[in-house]
Amino acid sequence: MDDAARAGEEGRLVRTWLGRTSPPAAGAEEQGEAGIPMLPEEGAGSGGTAATDPGDGEAGADEWVPGYASTNSRARGRFTRNFVVQGSASDWALVLLAALRRATAEMAAELVFFQHDEVIVHCPREEAEAVVEAIGAASLEAARIVFGETAVRFPFSTAVVECYADAK
Repeated sequence: MDDAARAGEEGRLVRTWLGRTSPPAAGAEEQGEAGIPMLPEEGAGSGGTAATDPGDGEAGADEWVPGYASTNSRARGRFTRNFVVQGSASDWALVLLAALRRATAEMAAELVFFQHDEVIVHCPREEAEAVVEAIGAASLEAARIVFGETAVRFPFSTAVVECYADAK
């Protein structure tokens, strides 16, 4: 995490465990930067302005700049540290959902909702136990694929309910 913050403070990119890159810092040179090149919008002129952080002497106090574009090294460092944590968690969740879809492909179960740390699977009562097992197995598989052998555990609590509103 310290390396990610330091990289951000220096204006460098960071990557999630599966390789997605953070956006470049404002004013970063294209040379040495990785990621997907951004094309100018149609009709946009070649010039432009870049906002800077309040308090760095170049922008007004009422101007807001997102952390990823910040010219303030500490703000950029906080952004890149968070990018690695949240982005890698997202990598894990994507692999978990893929593993869960594969595990339930032969069932009547359907993935109906995913947000942040919730997965809702709709299934007949007789498949509920198998779906709970599939969720646990998918969690372990995703951890292994994304992070390799690690002592870190990714616990899941599950609730089998008749109504979505009853899941806690």
